[in-house]
Amino acid sequence: MLKDLDRAAVLVEALPYIKKFYGKTVVIKYGGHAMLNPELKEAVLTDTVLMKYVGMNPVIVHGGGPEITDMLKRLGKESRFVGGLRVTDKETMEIVEMVLVGKINKEIVTWINRIGSRAVGLSGKDGNLFEAVKKYRKVRTSDGGEEMADIGFVGDISRVNPEIVATVISEGYIPVVAPVAVGQDGQGYNINADYAAGRLAAALGADKLIILTDVEGIMADRSDPASLFSVLKADEIPSLIDRGIIDGGMIPKVECCLDALAGGVKNTHILDGRELHSILLELFTDKGIGTMVEK
Repeated sequence: MLKDLDRAAVLVEALPYIKKFYGKTVVIKYGGHAMLNPELKEAVLTDTVLMKYVGMNPVIVHGGGPEITDMLKRLGKESRFVGGLRVTDKETMEIVEMVLVGKINKEIVTWINRIGSRAVGLSGKDGNLFEAVKKYRKVRTSDGGEEMADIGFVGDISRVNPEIVATVISEGYIPVVAPVAVGQDGQGYNINADYAAGRLAAALGADKLIILTDVEGIMADRSDPASLFSVLKADEIPSLIDRGIIDGGMIPKVECCLDALAGGVKNTHILDGRELHSILLELFTDKGIGTMVEK
């Protein structure tokens, strides 16, 4: 009987949040171990389908770094990163697009369709969803200065044309977006999935941006889970980066949160995708999890 009451309590706790987010758009940046572990993958995509059934409009923007790295290894190419971003030469760009658009995107669509909803796979090239210019990455030099590094066919999004995503949503489908873009010269660019998710969330007027990662959130001391920041204000982020508390691959994640907030997204969340049903825990429970970055 107690177990039945517990289940009922969960539903009661979720009700005000279901009402609050009904009809709202939530962009989910899907990446990390949650893409590789079948149990976690099913949990994330089941959460997404549930969101759709209770009246929300989930949009998935996925990464694929580990699978890209694995494919490059199999082809004898070494991966190199600068400031958390993959250096992408022309051959690597072809492999990136093949893995992201041709493999991972279609696998996610298939999973969602199998679970019980309907999904449509898109890339940033479809409908000129993401237009890009070449990106240079600011890095620190050995003498403490800064310089701009050339990281190849990596792009900054110069324009988002979200109409195709909005159309897919209006027709009752879940959009699944691969983060590649096209330049004015027709050149394809690799876009960091975190940045792509943040810019798309802003362009869609999303209520929330959720970023799944492989850590519990942003911590003052990564060896101490008790140092987790439950909430951070946007103006606190630059100081944490300067002090090295936020570094490496976490920098693109927090920067995309800031971009999304500046573009009008109400709240952004960095969640541990290794925890089963982390999205539902954040959306539909009083306590929530991870780190929320807000204005």
